[in-house]
Parts: sequence; structure tokens; C-alpha cells
Amino acid sequence: MTKQYPNDLMGLSHEEYDMAVGIMGRTPNHLELGIFSVMWSEHCSYKSSKKWLKTLPTKAPWVICGPGENAGVIDIGDGQAAIFKMESHNHPSFIEPYQGAATGVGGILRDVFTMGARPVANMNALRFGSPDHPKTRHLVAGVVRGIGGYGNCVGVPTVGGEVNFHPSYNGNILVNAMTVGVARTDKIFYSAAAGIGNSVVYVGSKTGRDGIHGATMASAEFTDDSEEKRPTVQVGDPFTEKLLIEACLELMETDVIVAIQDMGAAGLTSSSFEMASKGGMGIELELDRVPMRETGMTPYELMLSESQERMLMILKPGEEHVAEAIFRKWELDFAIIGRLTDTGRMVLKWNGEVAGDLPIDPLALAAPEYDRPWVPTPPPAPLGDVPAPKDYAAALKTLMSCPDVASRRWIWEQYDHLVMNDTMQRPGGDAAVVRVADMKKALAITTDCTPRYCYADPVQGGRQAVAETWRNLNSVGARPLAITDNMNFGNPQRPEIMGQFVGCIQGMAEACRALDYPVVSGNVSLYNETNGKGILPTPAIGGVGLLDDLDHMATVALKRAGDVLILIGAVENHHGGHLGQSLYLREVLGREEGPPPPVVLAAERRDGDFVREQIRAGRVDTCHDLSDGGLAIAVAEMALGGNLGATIQVPADTPAHAWLFGEDQGRYLLAVPEQAEAAILIDARKADVPAIVIGTVGGNDLTATGYYTISLPELRHAHEDWLPAYMAAPR
Repeated sequence: MTKQYPNDLMGLSHEEYDMAVGIMGRTPNHLELGIFSVMWSEHCSYKSSKKWLKTLPTKAPWVICGPGENAGVIDIGDGQAAIFKMESHNHPSFIEPYQGAATGVGGILRDVFTMGARPVANMNALRFGSPDHPKTRHLVAGVVRGIGGYGNCVGVPTVGGEVNFHPSYNGNILVNAMTVGVARTDKIFYSAAAGIGNSVVYVGSKTGRDGIHGATMASAEFTDDSEEKRPTVQVGDPFTEKLLIEACLELMETDVIVAIQDMGAAGLTSSSFEMASKGGMGIELELDRVPMRETGMTPYELMLSESQERMLMILKPGEEHVAEAIFRKWELDFAIIGRLTDTGRMVLKWNGEVAGDLPIDPLALAAPEYDRPWVPTPPPAPLGDVPAPKDYAAALKTLMSCPDVASRRWIWEQYDHLVMNDTMQRPGGDAAVVRVADMKKALAITTDCTPRYCYADPVQGGRQAVAETWRNLNSVGARPLAITDNMNFGNPQRPEIMGQFVGCIQGMAEACRALDYPVVSGNVSLYNETNGKGILPTPAIGGVGLLDDLDHMATVALKRAGDVLILIGAVENHHGGHLGQSLYLREVLGREEGPPPPVVLAAERRDGDFVREQIRAGRVDTCHDLSDGGLAIAVAEMALGGNLGATIQVPADTPAHAWLFGEDQGRYLLAVPEQAEAAILIDARKADVPAIVIGTVGGNDLTATGYYTISLPELRHAHEDWLPAYMAAPR
């Protein structure tokens, strides 16, 4: 006889449904099945990725708390900690770009301040489809407005980020949001519930019907009916979030909190189960006590709603009045909705009757964990002949105005990046720099990934994503400390996609170990595909570093006529740069092929340490790492940043187009006073660091002798006009 299953398994497979029945010892009711569905969703349980995430390095002497909490925590000295994480809101942002992006920002803010940190900076990593796709302008406009609308209103500066365009994201954009906060090391709060009989307290906004089954929606690929999923997108209120931040931080100055947890994905379900499981407790909830903003809500809706700006707390007995007074002062809801028990079970009551009764650990800890079949990505065919451009100046302008290099000013001018008055570097540099209030030290923050490299060779791409954030932090003079990651991939049930994930993890792990740069938090977003077409593998990396002294900080902008340009790091060989998977190949020649540039981790470590020490010693105040578009693009960006021209000399024995546009890794360009040149070159020889003088600063043009001369106004026009013109075109 064929086994009968419910018509709606809410995203569970038949095998998972059978597991749920076995755990319950009976058929789950509708509410209980919904809880299994969200707790065992890919978004909440990481069932396809846990096996591989465990291979990442997560420890260092400065790591206070690695993965497993709301966010990662690192020691930054002086009794202070940086708390940070990156998280995705991809599917919601494709369906409803403004609210999807806005609530992504709100959610990551809560992950950080729930641990006791005041948020000091927001970042983002965005990927959109081809500019000529009919939905791209609409999605860019909505996402940017959503990020700015929420971040600006809540009063936390958005200090940087990255944006890519590629047809693989036509049906599934990526919106990854990152927040960094600062806390005292003796005031860090965790989520493990404790104390039989202690109150379970709900604070923040009322619960509505928005976002129900959002976690399940985020754990499935899109089809042509994705627009119908709009009700699963949450609605945010940044003004309430600001009140919630201040109320929580005020309460954290008292001594009444036992545990605290953001209600994020899966809402009240995930937060209550995780808190209880971490503490080895049971919970009994009176769901009719949950503050509601809509009439007629059911226990199912209350447990699965992902309404925003809500927190769950465990308070010390007899101290509830202290918390209530604070939250009432800030005009926020406060309700005691349950208590801790010693049963290890979640008992859900509705008007005094039991509506659901589930064991906690089997849902929170024993979710299915899959060892998905995977195949390694075949190595790309060697790159054939790559011709030089007929017009080098035209090639440079093409690259400077292409969607992946063109100025993002149109985007970041919509963000308040100066609020709080601690932003020391505005968007547009290698890394954002945010002063730690009232101190000379600062945090450097960056996000980066090169998806086309990851697609061609996931291992090299994973290495490069980590190494580029390392270089970005070094380039401003910061000591890189740790990363958070956002692993964005397609359907893990396809072995080739799972192979991309595995390869990127392997490359990331190698780079993190070689650079002493551990992973302390992160997020996995799978099933980013529509009708079987997946995105490019995109392991976005957020890096955080520490500048001990803001007086020794570098920026990308050229500063003085007469400065000498010194290139640090070697090209692939002494006869030309690496053009496989380069933007030159794609944008100028219309080809996407070849292997990505190799990442030599020992050289990355050696050369990055050297550059950072030169900045910290006060010899270098102008530095830029080389990445998309190679040396020519780096020089152009430095020239535009300082409104100063430069002249560079192409070596005689080198193919000029490879030397100018090759994307060899591990390289930095310094601009230093002539009197500092000799000392830097001597230090480089002593450290076995490749270093050569390639040109000088001055004038109003950018020149590669014998190949092009282009005026700065003409170059600025190419660089800065594309995005505003694109967004102003009819949609």
C-alpha cells in the first residue's frame, strides 16, 4: 500500500516528514508541521552546508565568539570588542526590492545589537542582472532606496559595499547586508536560556501576518510564479528599530538579562527553540499574550510570522518591572508570554488549551544533515591568444565605464555615510574606516568577491575572495582580524552546484589559515536560481581589521605632484599579466573564458604584511590594491580620487595590454614622496617583496607612455556618468 502524505508538506521531503512523525510519535498537527518546516528549512538548519562549514578555521587569540551566536565577536583592545555579521535577503529583495532590502538591513542590525554592541557601520554586497534586462533598473532602484531608507532613518552610517551586474542574476538578485558594532568585552550578551521558571519576554513591535513562511520561501528556487510570494516578504519600520536599539542598550546597562535573541528568520519559532536548546531548557508559551497588530490571528501565524523589530528575552526573576519600565518609556511593546521549564519541550498554549507540543532538541539540533553528492568543477581550458586593443585609450574608457567598474557615487550618495561623525573614509576606497568613538583607533571594513573567478575555478575563487578583503584592509593600514561570509549559491541538490560550494569553501579555508584570518560568523543562501538557472557562485566576504592609530592611514587618492608610483607584487610572469577571466577579456573582447588568476597565499601574506607596515611606519599615505581591470584601472581610480594626473612606463619586454589590464593577484600600488622611494625599495629587497617604480604623479592627464594619454575630465566623464544615465533612462 502506498503511504499517504498530506497535500502540503510545507517544503519538507517525504523522508523529512517521516522523520518528523517518528520524532513526534504521532502525526504532527498543522501548527507543529509548520514549525518542522521552518526549523528544517535550508535557511534555518543549513542542512546542505553544515558538513563543509565545519571545515573553516574559526579560532584565533583575538576571537571571543565564533560562529553559532547571533554574530561573531573579536577583541580590539582597551576592553572593547567588535561584533559583526553578514546576512542575505536575496529572495525577498527580488520579490519586493524596497522592503526586502530594508528588512535585510534591519535584521542584521538586530543580530549585532542583541549581543550588546552599538552598531557603528553598515555595509552591503549587491548583485544584479544584466543592465539590459527589463527588471534590473527597477530592482536597483528599489534595493538602493530600501537600504538607504532603513539605514538613514535608524541613524547608522552605510559606509561602503560592492555591486556587480551579470546575466546570471537576472532571475535572482543578491542582497547581502553587513553590520559592525562595538561593545565592552564585559557586556556581551548571549542567547542560551537559563533558569527554570524565568520569564520569557517579548519586546518591540507587534506581530502581524507579514513574512509568514519567509524562511521556507528563501529555501526554494524561484519559478515563474515568484511574484505570488509577495506576502512572505516582511515590512520594516526603521524608526521602531531605532527605539529598539536604544531600549535594548539601556536595559543591557542593568543586570537583569539572562539571554536575548533577535526574532529573525522563522520569527518566534526559531528564536524560542534556539534559546531553549542552547540552554538545555524547555519553554511554555501563552500565544494569546503575544502583542498582535491584526485581528483573528492564529497560533500558526504567530509562531511563523517574520514581522520585524522584535526580540525575545529571558529575564532574572523579579526583575521584569525594570525591563518593562524601559520598554514602555521607549513606547515599545512588552509582554511576558511564557516561562522556562525543565521538560526539554516546547508547549504552545492558546486560550489555555495546548495547541502544540514538540521536543526542542530534535528540531533545533537534529535537523537533517545531508552529505550532498558533488562533483568538482572541471578546470577551464587554457586561454588562447588575447589580442591587444586597436585603441588603448578607448579600451581604458570602456573598462572605466563598464557596469562592474563605473563609479557607484549614484548609489552611495543616497546613503548617510557620515552620521555619528566617525566615518574617516567615505565610500569609494579600498575599505571603509570608522573611528572607535573618542579614540585614535579605528575599524576598517570591506566586502568583496569576484563571482566570475569562482565560476571558472571555485577553489581559486574562494581563495581570491578572502585574499582581496585582506588586501583591502592592508591598503588602508589596518591589521586584518577576521571575516564573516555570505555563501550565495544555486540548488545544492545539483552535484555541479554543490561542487562549486565545496570548492569555494576549500579555497576560503586555505586562505583564512594562510593569512591568520578566521571566520567568526556568516550565512548560507542556497537555491538562488530560477527555472533551473543558477547564479554565479558568490561567496561574499566581509572583512574587519584594526587601525591602531588614525594618524597612520592610507587612502587611494593621489596627493602630491612629484610622488613616485611603486608597484608591489609580481605579475604572473615577467613578460605579461594574467588575462583569463579578466574584465578586459569580457568588456573589450566579449569573451568569458580561461582560468582565473592564481592566488599565491605565501606571497599574499608576505607582501600584505610589508605594505601594512610601511603605512604604519608613516612612509606611505597613498595605496590601492589591484583588482578588476588591473593596473591601468587602479592608476585611473587613484588619479580621479585626487584629481591629479600620472604617467606610467610600460616595460619594454612586456605585452602592453597584459601589463596594463591583467588581473594578477597580490599586488598594491603605492604613491610616495620621492625622498621615501629608496628606503621603501631597500626594505622591499630585505623582505624579498617584488617592488618596482613604474611612474610619477603630476599633470592633468593619465598617460601610459607610447599607448595612451587621456585627460582627467574625459576619464571622469567615462567613469561617473554611466550609472546615473542608466538609472535615469525610462524603465
